[in-house]
Amino acid sequence: MSPHRHRVTRLIPLLLALVLALASVSARAADLRIGYVDSARIFQDYKVAQEAQQRFDRQVQGWRDEAAEKEKNVGTLRAEVKDQSPILSSARRQEKEDALQKAISEYEQFIQDVWGPQGRAAQENERATREIVDQIRQVVEKFANDKGLELVLDSSAGGIIYADPSLNLTGDVINELNTRAARTSGAGR
Repeated sequence: MSPHRHRVTRLIPLLLALVLALASVSARAADLRIGYVDSARIFQDYKVAQEAQQRFDRQVQGWRDEAAEKEKNVGTLRAEVKDQSPILSSARRQEKEDALQKAISEYEQFIQDVWGPQGRAAQENERATREIVDQIRQVVEKFANDKGLELVLDSSAGGIIYADPSLNLTGDVINELNTRAARTSGAGR
């Protein structure tokens, strides 16, 4: 028996097993019930997400204002050191330079504390986003269970090139989220 013929006879069972496995997966995929959502649209149209974004934006603006004030203080001290240095005693000049270095350190520390990788902005954004994502996930799971879906994809991630619009759960999810939010805010009054 030639080596070539021996390889072919060994490949036939492997190819047969592969074809059967693909046929099985293909048959299973034909029965797979799928839906999808557009998470970007949900975040855009979900009132709680909009309110959370507005709160976060106000908080960020407060941090920006505080940073601008600290930066202005650094600029003022820098100008004083530059302008007054020739007429100040060495002790007074050192005081001004120390105050400037302290202001620079405080400004840089503030920037790092707020906008650094583990800063307050990142933490607050992650916290607010996590809460909203959990709410969205609960509603998506509810619709998936109600409709007997086994898989729900996110079209905003760019992985869906085409899908039958009847599989789109986005509008239903947004309506349910906003209805739940209205009931919650109405109960809290």
